[in-house]
Amino acid sequence: MTLFLVPLLASQDRPLTLDEAVNLALDRNERALATREDVKAADARVARARSFFLPTITSTGIYQRRAYEVKRLVGDTEVVIQRYNGLSETLGLNLTLFDARSLTTLSAVRAQRNSDVAAATESRRQLAFEVSQAFLATLGTSQVQGASERRFSFARQNLEAAKARYSAGLASVNDVTRAELEYATAEVGLTQVKGQVETSILQLGYLLDAPEAVRGPLVVPEFLIEAAAAEAADSEALVEEALARRLDVGSLRWQASSLRALAKVPLLGWIPSLNASGQYRMTNEASFNNRTWNWNVGATLSWTLFDGLARFADQRERKALAKLADLDVQAATRRVDVEVREALVSLANQRASLRQASVAHEVAKKNAAETAELYRQGLASALEVADANVSLFEAEVALVQERYGLGVTFLNLEAALGLDPFGKEPRT
Repeated sequence: MTLFLVPLLASQDRPLTLDEAVNLALDRNERALATREDVKAADARVARARSFFLPTITSTGIYQRRAYEVKRLVGDTEVVIQRYNGLSETLGLNLTLFDARSLTTLSAVRAQRNSDVAAATESRRQLAFEVSQAFLATLGTSQVQGASERRFSFARQNLEAAKARYSAGLASVNDVTRAELEYATAEVGLTQVKGQVETSILQLGYLLDAPEAVRGPLVVPEFLIEAAAAEAADSEALVEEALARRLDVGSLRWQASSLRALAKVPLLGWIPSLNASGQYRMTNEASFNNRTWNWNVGATLSWTLFDGLARFADQRERKALAKLADLDVQAATRRVDVEVREALVSLANQRASLRQASVAHEVAKKNAAETAELYRQGLASALEVADANVSLFEAEVALVQERYGLGVTFLNLEAALGLDPFGKEPRT
């Protein structure tokens, strides 16, 4: 039992990086595994469509037990044309030489396969962003917990000091009451944030399908924070890059291409199809020419002259579906433009908020230190100390939220640009 627990405890103590978390999710999460099966299914559909142009070979063997034999005299030779045990083997071959509808259908299936591959890669990309955001959220709540613990520790020290000063007659009972209130408030806040941390850990562990991996410390992705602080390029250029890179838009384009190809299929029924066939037969029963084998080859030209106007109805339906797909592409293209510009605006606002939060945190930290010193000198009340402590805690929480909020905002920009959380183009 001890040997079994050692690797588990080691994995809990080992720091987890964002890159490792994303790789775990892509290897173990059911959504990522499902995308692989989607691609396999798409490849199988292409293989099935391609098989229409390959020959079909069939073999048929027949055994018959009969009540009597039949013999005939052909010239000077006695020929058995029906045996007690009749055996025969037939090999047949069929090959489509030309079918305009099948050619176009193959083109449509290939386009749909490309659409499915792009959609599968996009699903994995979105999962990577969900993991990244959950990773940052867990880091943020963990640091808020640290701030809550510092607030609680300071409130406990302040309460002990207030009681000592009251016992020495240096402070009023109101100072003790105010310190007790701050202590209770800090304790409640710490309990609540511990619950938030546990919830974040559970959510991250669920995405990774590795709950034990997130119990250890998480490594702060400084590269992400630094990248978010850098100035972005021109919005027009970024929009053009996003339109060329976004896999969800690419998937819709391929799907529209597939539907446009399928819309041509019904009217291609006016073009005849040409098939070739061949057959070879062997038997242990000779015919009147005393031969036990035979073969034949042939060609078939098929042309459906009238089908009750069904092809026209099919063509109208498929044209409408293709038009709907084109409209989806247009809407997605316009949406990309909005998402990129919104992400740039949010990133600029978040940078400004982070700068303001940093200044506020420095001021609050300085104020808390000065107030604590004045309290030790008897020049400030417990109420002022508690207020300074609360202000410092709120400033620390705001700084953490803005810092990791900047990371999340930058992730949103990368998502809008069609990149992965590490700024790279996803591979299909």
